[in-house]
Amino acid sequence: MTGRREDGPDPGAEATAAAELPESTLPEDAPRILLPVFEGPLDLLLYLIRKDEIDIHDIPIAPITRQYMEYLELMRELNLDVAGEFMVMAATLIHIKSKMLVPVDPSEAEGEPQEDPREALVQRLLEFQRYKEAAGVLHQKGQIRAATWTRPAGAVPAFDDAGEEILEAGLFDLVSAFKELLERRKTLLAHEVADQGKSVDERMAELIDIIREGQSLELVEMFRTLETKAEMILTFLALLELVRLKKVKVYQRGLFGAIRVFRPVGPEAGAPRPA
Repeated sequence: MTGRREDGPDPGAEATAAAELPESTLPEDAPRILLPVFEGPLDLLLYLIRKDEIDIHDIPIAPITRQYMEYLELMRELNLDVAGEFMVMAATLIHIKSKMLVPVDPSEAEGEPQEDPREALVQRLLEFQRYKEAAGVLHQKGQIRAATWTRPAGAVPAFDDAGEEILEAGLFDLVSAFKELLERRKTLLAHEVADQGKSVDERMAELIDIIREGQSLELVEMFRTLETKAEMILTFLALLELVRLKKVKVYQRGLFGAIRVFRPVGPEAGAPRPA
């Protein structure tokens, strides 16, 4: 692992951003989405490292810190339960970045090799990755067509790409896909119109009506006709709640692939949201 220095934005400004992530105006019934036990800050870092095909032993700390902060900001805006450990990790990344921005003293450079500020974090990530692999809960999600489906496997809609592995999508896969959707439509969403005041429950019912039992829909299709960021956030919150309630399931073509939303078959597939 090399102890290179990196250029980047002022870490002090990023520290302020970490402490003052913006809150968004959400519907009154917007659910507070609790993250699964195994979806923490180290999971998010590993997700970003794997998504960008980064060498875990030589993490480019500036871009990873920027991406981490962008995800953290979006998760806060989506009313996800961004617990304290996410903020601690943000501070850790910013601290490492600030240490890497400090110029190397020529006199020290000629002596013993300088300690890489990333070393402790890399060791934590490697240890955490080994633990997750041993526990069998890392994002190698190959158990599709499980017992939650009440009809035979043939009732599960197949992807168009024959022979490609189908994996169950995780929370960060969904957040990443939604982030890309927002970025693609940034120009359109810059011209907001007044919110119609639709509730999360109403949007959940609409999504259930859109997807027939035993059928599926590309994730992007759920957002194609939406014209405001408020509508997109409402739809994403409704989708997360439907996933939590097991009313829909989400799968993707291979690791980090396109995501489809499936509606299970059975009497509870379209049941109303419990009070």
